[in-house]
Amino acid sequence: MSNIVRGTMLLTGASFLSKFLGMIYVIPFNALVGETGGTLFAYAYTPYSIFISISTVGVPLAVSKFVSKYNAVGDYETGMRMFKAGISLMAVTGFLAFLTMFFSADWLAGRMITSDDPVNITVNDVAFVIRMVSVALIVIPAMSIVRGFFQGHNSMGPTAVSQVVEQIIRIVFLLGGAFVILKFMNGTITAAVGFSTFAAFIGAMASCLVLFVYWKKRKTYLNRQIEQQTYTHEIPKKDLFIEIFRYAGPFVLVGLAIPLYQMVDQFTFERAMVAADQKDIWEFAYSAINFYGHKLVIIPITLATGLSLAILPTLTNSYTQQNRQLLNKQINQALQIILVLVIPAVVGMSMLANEAYGSLYGMGKIETTGTLLAWYAPVALLFALFSVSSSILQGINQQKYAVFSLLAGLLIKVLFNIQLIYIFGAKGAIFGTALAAGTAVVMNLWRIRSAIDFSFKEIIKRTILIGIFILFMCIAILLTKYIFGFFLPFEEQRWAALVMLIIGVGIGGMVYLWFAYKSTLLERVLGEKVRFLDRFLSK
Repeated sequence: MSNIVRGTMLLTGASFLSKFLGMIYVIPFNALVGETGGTLFAYAYTPYSIFISISTVGVPLAVSKFVSKYNAVGDYETGMRMFKAGISLMAVTGFLAFLTMFFSADWLAGRMITSDDPVNITVNDVAFVIRMVSVALIVIPAMSIVRGFFQGHNSMGPTAVSQVVEQIIRIVFLLGGAFVILKFMNGTITAAVGFSTFAAFIGAMASCLVLFVYWKKRKTYLNRQIEQQTYTHEIPKKDLFIEIFRYAGPFVLVGLAIPLYQMVDQFTFERAMVAADQKDIWEFAYSAINFYGHKLVIIPITLATGLSLAILPTLTNSYTQQNRQLLNKQINQALQIILVLVIPAVVGMSMLANEAYGSLYGMGKIETTGTLLAWYAPVALLFALFSVSSSILQGINQQKYAVFSLLAGLLIKVLFNIQLIYIFGAKGAIFGTALAAGTAVVMNLWRIRSAIDFSFKEIIKRTILIGIFILFMCIAILLTKYIFGFFLPFEEQRWAALVMLIIGVGIGGMVYLWFAYKSTLLERVLGEKVRFLDRFLSK
């Protein structure tokens, strides 16, 4: 069990730092390019994320599962063979994905921007930024294979360090390029955003360098494992690819969940808002949801991302060895970690939405942007549960069902998104995503229960307990805002919103932690290491 927590915390820490940097850079980026630039940036990155998933075909995570499976029986050579074959495959698919995205940019842009009289963003603008970001596809698929290989060896450090380095280099180039183009070269927002998206390629090259260093250090140890093994599966290369793609197919779609939902918004949001007579606000509303707001909402999801990567090799080992008791304990812990940490995070973000959005991006139109964030924040819990439940299904060889649940949710999003936007305005896109993700989560949990006769009784009991503690947290936040509202103008001034955000998060978080710790909930879910909180919460 400690391997799950240790691996989760390492990957979660790296993912959190990466996502935190990704949120922080958006503040100066917003000051440089505004809502229009944010929407343009999102219009490039969503198809880019989809092309990354398609070009890797889910192989990196599948390699993690594959390597873990054969390592469990002492066959290290088979995993190494798959790693080398996967590198070659990803180099080819990455280059093909680059060509496809680059030359389809005009076609994609023409279907995202449909208005005959666009307000700020044109079809040519969107096509340009799509082409600029597509270059990164040449490098990233092959790089991600190396991460998957290390994860299959239960070594999460290379992935964690390379993620952080990649993000830092990308952000430096992104902000520096945008600043130079706008302030010194008097360039357009489109040019600045285009070169900002190109920063993905620069960051990927930095990550490759980090992974190469790790590979050089670990190569002797890996070779020694192969030399000392007593048996190897003589699997032809053709059969290796058949097995890896049997694993990989579901991974690609599961990793596409959020980008696919956002892609539906890209093809429907503008036309639905125009039809609802809200043409003038669609750009800033879209960026408030799917770019600036999403940067905040994604933070709680980092826990699920780290947990999904860390738990997969462990679950696969338990399932392969038919240790059902340990398997049930691991699934219980995985789901409870999400609930005990993500639920308070998303509820707190929803209650402090105005303060969070206003302090980071400015108080302009906060009535709309803050409201959108408040509605969007709880959806992060559904994203987190989908990610972890899908990883659990993959660990117990039910990966095909994860595809069915995703497709069912995506179908709901496609069918109802335009109608929901037309009825509820910009919030309709959030409602569509929540309905889609919620459907997928329910289907995944039902399949876990039926496939291994898993009981949710313990999870339900602890969720009720979490709900009670969150109620106390909400009361504390409301009282804090009421009291400070007498002398702190946090509804009007950006600096005051930041102060209120810090105070609200601090008080609300301490109240929840106190109850969760004193009730032994944290210790039961996260283990004895949480006792270090004694020095803070024992009084």
